[in-house]
Amino acid sequence: MTTTPAGGHVAEWLAHGGLVPVARVPGGELAAVAAAADFAVLPVGAVEWHGPHLPLGTDLILAEGFAAESAQASADGAAPSGGGTPDGAAPPAAGPRGVLFPAVAYAACPGQTRPWPGTVAIRPEVAVGYLADVIEGIVAAGFPRLLIVNGHDANMSTVRAAMEWVSGRRTASLLLVNWFQLVTPAETTELYGPQVSRGHGGAYETSGVLGFDPGAVRLGAVDDLPPKPKLPVTHPYVLVESRPDPWQGWSGHVSLADEPAGRRVRELAGARLREVVAAWVAAAPPAPPTADPLPDSSAGVGRLPDPPPAEGESS
Repeated sequence: MTTTPAGGHVAEWLAHGGLVPVARVPGGELAAVAAAADFAVLPVGAVEWHGPHLPLGTDLILAEGFAAESAQASADGAAPSGGGTPDGAAPPAAGPRGVLFPAVAYAACPGQTRPWPGTVAIRPEVAVGYLADVIEGIVAAGFPRLLIVNGHDANMSTVRAAMEWVSGRRTASLLLVNWFQLVTPAETTELYGPQVSRGHGGAYETSGVLGFDPGAVRLGAVDDLPPKPKLPVTHPYVLVESRPDPWQGWSGHVSLADEPAGRRVRELAGARLREVVAAWVAAAPPAPPTADPLPDSSAGVGRLPDPPPAEGESS
């Protein structure tokens, strides 16, 4: 992966792919960068308590980390050095060209984490409106394909609502990917064993942060806090509770997390994110939205049937 500044390095970006941070693109060059880009990417995270062992920016670290891996510069994951290739070596394969927007840092947070120190929560209705404006602004700037990489589970509903609103106003292909879902429960069981690992602040999320910023994690700061068992059914459901005891703003078997597991989580989730992006970029773009709720009535489609003749009238 490479994140390339604008200016003199745009030629390298055009040739090899990777990411250009939009915050460093001069306004006069924006249209050309947008025309050359395959997609834009927006990380969305949160500032939220994850326990004494994880940073308050856990969700931002994960959203920004995986967003940066969405545009791979070569097939083997190595970023181009700018110094050419060794004699006899094949040049790096070009990756997709992405434009990275600054992350959305603040989010609606669950009632279970709002009271804990460091959580900065905004109201869901504010989050939806804010995200709708951000998404529409990116599309209006010339980026009809927008990848949103999520690091905070509560964002899934607010981002989805904002995406739906924008899609009715702009021609856009809006792709939402939650890093947490890119590694399957079967794979986390293989990594961590039968104990629950996928809770808030648990071994899986802790490993994710270790994969990007091991210095931000304090593994020795907590003992394991086994989470409340799931319901004994296999059907999908969403359960929201005020305090799912045992709970300290987090729960999980943190002792199962380590840096090798973090590297594996990053590798698996990053590769799958790039697979999703490649398929999405290759797909046909959508048609523009329409203001007409029904097809052309002149074709007889969408018309109500004529009323039956009144009694005594001829048909």
